[in-house]
Amino acid sequence: MEKVSIRQLERYPIYLNYLLSLRESGVSSISSPAIAKALSLSEEQVRKDLQLVSRSEGKPKSGRNIDELISDIQEFLGYKKVTNAAVIGVGHLGQALMNYKGFAEFGLNIVCGFDVDSSLIGTKVNNKEVFSLYSLSSKIEQFDIKVAILVTPKESAQEVANMLVNAGIKAIWNFVPVHLNINDKIAVENVNLASSLAILEHNLKQKGDE
Repeated sequence: MEKVSIRQLERYPIYLNYLLSLRESGVSSISSPAIAKALSLSEEQVRKDLQLVSRSEGKPKSGRNIDELISDIQEFLGYKKVTNAAVIGVGHLGQALMNYKGFAEFGLNIVCGFDVDSSLIGTKVNNKEVFSLYSLSSKIEQFDIKVAILVTPKESAQEVANMLVNAGIKAIWNFVPVHLNINDKIAVENVNLASSLAILEHNLKQKGDE
């Protein structure tokens, strides 16, 4: 398969959300130029992106079948395959993530949480049990957990990440604003809320100057 850039990967969920909204409104087909115009992207960019994931060619004038295109993008992004995950750090954000039902649409199944707080261990969040952090190894194997969603305090993030790697985790979705020194065999995706907010504030300021 052709190598996919990070920018491309970021665009596919945008395409998917747009196509899902079109399907809900009763639209059955759409062309690349129409998608490009709606999402403020170049036609060439959209055409190349869709060609990479679509199993069929678009038809002149009518474009591509929306149901098929949605299925192709979901398949490409891995949303049709269920991956078990666990939240590491069941504070306010951790509990919010455990309660969020939208992850199921992306093939992510949060099966449990882990914490060191004795008042949380043994409780349930959204019917998912919170276990002791020190039971990681046995629970990761028991629940076939592949992804750890890291939401710990900054001070303990690296230590916990090391525990996750030693316990056999395959990927870390890191919500903690620290750089993790991790074996390159482990997939790590950082969610930097501070950077995102800085960009938002910058864009807001620019809009105010227009």
